[in-house]
Amino acid sequence: MGCSSCSTGKDGQPRGCKNNGTCGTDGCNKLTVFDWLSNMSLPNGEKPFAFVEVRFKNGRKEFFKNHENLSLSIGDTLATEAQSGHDIGMVTLTGELVKVQMKRKKVDYKDPELPKVYRKASQKDIDIWQKCRDREEEIKKRAREIAIILKLQMKISDVEFQGDGSKATFYYTAEDRVDFRQLIKDMAKAFGIRIEMRQIGYRQEAQRLGGIGSCGRELCCSTWLTDFRSVSTSAARYQQLSLNPQKLAGQCGKLKCCLNFELDVYLDALKDFPSADTKLFTEKGLAFCQKTDIFKGKFWFSYKEDPANWHELSKEQVKEILEKNKKKEKVVSLEEYAVENLVELKDQIVFENVVGQDSLTRFDRPKRKKNNKRGNNKKSNQRNKNNAQKSNQNTKNRNSRRKKRPAKND
Repeated sequence: MGCSSCSTGKDGQPRGCKNNGTCGTDGCNKLTVFDWLSNMSLPNGEKPFAFVEVRFKNGRKEFFKNHENLSLSIGDTLATEAQSGHDIGMVTLTGELVKVQMKRKKVDYKDPELPKVYRKASQKDIDIWQKCRDREEEIKKRAREIAIILKLQMKISDVEFQGDGSKATFYYTAEDRVDFRQLIKDMAKAFGIRIEMRQIGYRQEAQRLGGIGSCGRELCCSTWLTDFRSVSTSAARYQQLSLNPQKLAGQCGKLKCCLNFELDVYLDALKDFPSADTKLFTEKGLAFCQKTDIFKGKFWFSYKEDPANWHELSKEQVKEILEKNKKKEKVVSLEEYAVENLVELKDQIVFENVVGQDSLTRFDRPKRKKNNKRGNNKKSNQRNKNNAQKSNQNTKNRNSRRKKRPAKND
């Protein structure tokens, strides 16, 4: 993904702006918000909204009050209020859309305790912040080594420095409660900064680290997904997916978020569907449901005594049999309904091999060379003439030898 500030290589391919999530034009960042009210002016007498949305490392966003009425625009680097000192972030949204975002995230803009914007970041502030960002990987590796020495069952996944370099937040994942008091003492002594430990879930870890999913695209959580809804195995059952943990689990080890994307469509289709536990009573015996096709509206039933033979029934036919069973009436057999379905299929016109592409190996056949027919005809005619002349000459030579040969004496 490129933006107007991305450098371009000699071959015309974008090399990327190499700002590591702090792009100047905010055109190649994750969770970017498009300000569709930027070209509209405020009515007369209306003051611009006094809050701005600021993004920090890994998509962390917070709202800050512009109490000094600075002229801010998307992409500006700011020095904002922190618990101690100041932090450096980038403006991602201004104007009335900030009020909409605050209402969506249930943040009261009338709260006087909301943090403030100090100033626009100077070059000195940016240099200090960049030096701290460059140290993060080294400190993360060192922190992991200290945690291994202390034999703590935890994984430090990311480090985030405060803008002034006085504090570092370590994000970690763990299955159980971890006593990291000694870890904080050792890290504070080794790095000379204040330490804050913050536990995150496995999905938040995947969101921060990013990666490529089994579909071949970037992870949804690291590109556009903003909220994590709970995913259960019932979502896979409704969609008739095999309950294979290796296929249903994502890189975070939890069930894939995309299992919820099409779940509502399946639930709507299943509203007027008989249950998969439906039993049909026939004179031939009791029948159980073996398989369903939601979008085609098909069922496959088999008798209890003969589970290997399946009989295809439509949704309407199953409902009809169930209505008769409620009246304590039994149908003769499932074969009658299956025969009706076969007759309907025969009446339908089936087109096969319309364009001649049914063969799966059609691309494996060797290509024949296209020869010039006229040129080949001329060459073949000339070749035939030469062969005929040679044969005539050979016969003449053979006859002349026979005449010159002397007769044998008896």
